[in-house]
Amino acid sequence: MIRRRGVMLGLIAGLGGCALSERPFAERRQWPLQVVRPIGVPARRGRPVLELRDLLAGPGLEARGLQTLQADGSIRVAYYEEWAVPPAQALEDGLRQWLAQSGLFAAVTGAGSRLAADLAFDGTLTAFWADPAHGLASATIAFTLIDLRPATRRVVVQSSQTASVPLLGADATNVAQALRAAAAAVFRQIEAELRAALPG
Repeated sequence: MIRRRGVMLGLIAGLGGCALSERPFAERRQWPLQVVRPIGVPARRGRPVLELRDLLAGPGLEARGLQTLQADGSIRVAYYEEWAVPPAQALEDGLRQWLAQSGLFAAVTGAGSRLAADLAFDGTLTAFWADPAHGLASATIAFTLIDLRPATRRVVVQSSQTASVPLLGADATNVAQALRAAAAAVFRQIEAELRAALPG
């Protein structure tokens, strides 16, 4: 009786192992989030130095998985399709390089730089997802530009810029491509607003 029971348990375990081995293995894919300015302008002497501080992630945007807006208003975060680095971190690096090549500043630094800054940029990524139902991908960055110079210390700009671009498909390739394009569009809008706010 004991021997028969042992044989049955062995068969069950073997069947379970077969079922697990037949499941397809889904490998995680990582997508680069690099936003490159098409044409760069050299930094200009005599212009202010900008400190672009950490770009914060809004609620739910700390995740690396690609995000999709569902019909009920909820956000689906892909588990097997993710950005290579957290999106806020990647967009912070991209925006710093974008503004450094805008010609608006003598230099654009990060937090902790030894170079004294004249202006500080504080921002938060508040939206970064695809909306297949409407065929769009959207990005939003809320930000504040502060003049740090003692004689003129004040808030120069307090704003939020949103951009939506066409989404050609709901697969990960199209979602990643559209979100990169949406981020580039937001960068252009931020640059335009800073250009309008700064003298000269």
